[in-house]
Amino acid sequence: MATPTAVAPVDTSAAAPGPAKRSGRWYEGGAAHVVLIVLLVVALYPIAYMFGTSFKSPEEILNNVNVLPRQFTPGNYPEGWSGIPGITFGRFFLNSAVIAIGVVVGNVVACALAAFAFARLRFPLRGLWFALMIGTLLLPHHVLIVPQYVLFNSLEWINTPLPLIVPKFLATDAFFVFLMVQFMRGIPRSLDEAAEIDGCGPYRRFFHIVLPLTKPALVTTAVFSFIQTWNDFFSQLVYLNDLEAYTVPIGLRLFLDSSGQNAVAPMFAMSVLSLVPVFLFFLVFQRLIVDGINTSGIKG
Repeated sequence: MATPTAVAPVDTSAAAPGPAKRSGRWYEGGAAHVVLIVLLVVALYPIAYMFGTSFKSPEEILNNVNVLPRQFTPGNYPEGWSGIPGITFGRFFLNSAVIAIGVVVGNVVACALAAFAFARLRFPLRGLWFALMIGTLLLPHHVLIVPQYVLFNSLEWINTPLPLIVPKFLATDAFFVFLMVQFMRGIPRSLDEAAEIDGCGPYRRFFHIVLPLTKPALVTTAVFSFIQTWNDFFSQLVYLNDLEAYTVPIGLRLFLDSSGQNAVAPMFAMSVLSLVPVFLFFLVFQRLIVDGINTSGIKG
């Protein structure tokens, strides 16, 4: 009868991490957190300074460089809201909201349709048209202002929101088209093939299959379109001439008079309010970004 052989005990001391290894990982994590906190402070300092300055008096703005005001002056907000003769600042907020929402809708709808055509359909000279579309990214925006102004002036669209909104429904922002094309190319082709077997045409494939899976790209387009349009100054200054048609960026410029009469404190107050819609818009769509990233095209 064979006798059982003894099994040598396994030394597990090498597998357990030692104190030095754990301290090294803690040190690396702590250094990363310190760097992130420093970067966060640097990034948020201008916003904190603007918020604190909005509660300072005009004299304190010139003498006090600290973030917090020495003398709390909340009257800058009502003064800035109604400080422009003949109109309140709420009119500028309304104009900016109308233009920004129109641009968001136009970019999301038109760029999604154009991207679906480039990414999922086959038509003659598709590569050439896509290359020409990408080539428009190399054109400076200021080069196109003069011909666009002549065109919109002949259509009698000057001093209306139409020159700022209507072109977006023609998929003129090539960057967002390219963004969606790259995202749609990552969707499995097997979904299209299965839909074609079930009798789905291109429109049904777009609305029921591709569009729901493109939610992250759609949300990114909406967020960046809103922020870019809300903060735009040059284009709105070119096409909008009347005071009642001004937007928030142009309205903030009215607090700085060329004659030397500057209302800096109310301008800071209205600048703080101008950040609120951008923050709320991003806050709402941030949840949709997370939901869209977790969306999968293949489910069990």
